[in-house]
Amino acid sequence: MSAIILLVILVVIAAVLVGMYNTLVQLRVRCDSAWSDIDVQLKRRHDLIPNLVETVKGYAAHEKGTFENIAKFRSQAMQATTPEDKAAAENQLTGALKSLFAVAENYPELKASEEFTQLQASLSQTEDSIQNARRYYNAVVRDLNTKIQSFPTNILAGMFNFQARQFFETAATDREPVAVKF
Repeated sequence: MSAIILLVILVVIAAVLVGMYNTLVQLRVRCDSAWSDIDVQLKRRHDLIPNLVETVKGYAAHEKGTFENIAKFRSQAMQATTPEDKAAAENQLTGALKSLFAVAENYPELKASEEFTQLQASLSQTEDSIQNARRYYNAVVRDLNTKIQSFPTNILAGMFNFQARQFFETAATDREPVAVKF
């Protein structure tokens, strides 16, 4: 009789451990998937930027420093791999894009260009998608990190080398809305 009770207790403990492990695996996979979603949106952003720069160049060819900064920061953003590095590089790129839009303000004929307004609208939509993907990723990272740090899951997470993830954060200056004017 006691052997049956011991067996039942062991089966219950094993089921709880398997459930905790599976939860950690699911959260890790969701983090990877959410990061992939951010990467897709950032790639879309990176693909739009050269077209936007070329459009502005046609009207403001003497703004060479702004164009060079955008190219440099875009390259850095594309090469960054960790969420922390990507966030820093994307924040620099966002600042350079703000400079580009400031340059565009000085050229009424550019602001009236249909191509420019379409690119600007596409970039705005992409920025919204990045924000949504970032929000989802950070929520999944929060859930994973909470599980990794909570008892008794933290013991299992340590045994199987589950690592806490970094949030994908924006710079404090980017927390203000970007003014897009036509």
